[in-house]
Amino acid sequence: MSEPLLKVERLHKRFPVAGKRGALLHAVDDVSLSIGVGESLGLVGESGCGKSTLVRLLARLLDPTEGRIVFEGEDLASTPALRFARTAARARIQMVFQDPTDSLNPRYTAHDTIAEPLALLMGQRASAADRRVHEVADQVGLPSELLSRYPHQLSGGQKARVGIARALAVQPRLLILDEPTAALDVSVQAVVLQLLDRLRRELSLSYLFVSHDLNVVRLLTDRVAVMYLGKLVETGPSEALFRAPRHPYTQALVSSIPGQGSRIRLSGEVTSPIDPSPQVCRFHGRCPEGEDRCMRQTPPVVLLPGERMVVCHLAT
Repeated sequence: MSEPLLKVERLHKRFPVAGKRGALLHAVDDVSLSIGVGESLGLVGESGCGKSTLVRLLARLLDPTEGRIVFEGEDLASTPALRFARTAARARIQMVFQDPTDSLNPRYTAHDTIAEPLALLMGQRASAADRRVHEVADQVGLPSELLSRYPHQLSGGQKARVGIARALAVQPRLLILDEPTAALDVSVQAVVLQLLDRLRRELSLSYLFVSHDLNVVRLLTDRVAVMYLGKLVETGPSEALFRAPRHPYTQALVSSIPGQGSRIRLSGEVTSPIDPSPQVCRFHGRCPEGEDRCMRQTPPVVLLPGERMVVCHLAT
């Protein structure tokens, strides 16, 4: 089996809590995952579960507290985020942002936006950059006559294509897609998602696809990682995980998809992410199937057939 493109090992990010001396918020807590060459991994979970912090760590916009981020055999976590921006690896990991309007400079034309990383990361001169801009604009279906327009002169779908073209311009190996269609109309979403799926296959790209839309995740990813309060609670092939989720939290998420039968409604209090006890299941306060041991024993990591993993006492 070939080595994964990205391998995350025991990753942690803790933030000091204002007004509470010595207290730490565990935003990302002991996360390990991998993404293979040409693979699309979905990352799902409620708002506040740590997805955005994990994305910022993997994109090397934020430094981890502990752990390794091994990309193409190199531990990127050993390079501070400020210095990483000037390394060759910066071009190989790119990001497509949630809001195509807010992520574009209103003073830049579409051409300037796509050309900017070519100058900053590749050192390309204007003539070479211009050729690459037109090449990548063609790849994403952005007509050349739109390259001279500013963001306010473009539709939502056109702005999304500019953002994707900017990320692809420097020929990355990994694209981090943070809710890339959330700000678009439903009809436009479908077109952009089809474009992303085609580009991944044609360019052998790897994706980390972050989304609240579980139907989209099911359709566009090979595997899914489910996150809850800073921890991964279940991972596995997308179709198998959505068909038969094993963790109670994943079951509740999947039940929210229309047409999945009766919905599991969670009650109770969310455990505080500030200095959580390592001996308690993070989900125990809301779990509809919780047992006494969930409040006094760390849930085990259970490996299941079909390359699945679940962190739960009930899976043993």
